[in-house]
Amino acid sequence: MNILPPAERTNTIFYCDKWSETVAFYEKQLGLPVTFRSDWFVEFGLSETARVSIADASRATIRSAAGKGITLSLQMKNIRPVWNSLKEAGVSPTAIKDHPMQARVFYFFDPEGHRIEIWSPKSKGG
Repeated sequence: MNILPPAERTNTIFYCDKWSETVAFYEKQLGLPVTFRSDWFVEFGLSETARVSIADASRATIRSAAGKGITLSLQMKNIRPVWNSLKEAGVSPTAIKDHPMQARVFYFFDPEGHRIEIWSPKSKGG
């Protein structure tokens, strides 16, 4: 039995010591649309139902994890154009590699140290 019904929307919140720098990264370098903004919390749209938020850890009751043990994983249909766009925007993505879980994947990091994984399923033909 599922205790939780399906979520209408998801939001991952990163509590950051480098708040201004991290907000600028998601807004300016990644070009994500802002869906909510206050003086210590900014929410960005990833899709119609998914969000990522950046909270100022100095103004919150939760401390920054400094990226330790956190990966924001985003599945895309085709990762090569995303990789190219990130390079052009001055982000340093890793090389695209085959992942053991039948995927193509690369990573990059935000200023707070959170790892962002971009992946797509490998085609059945290889």
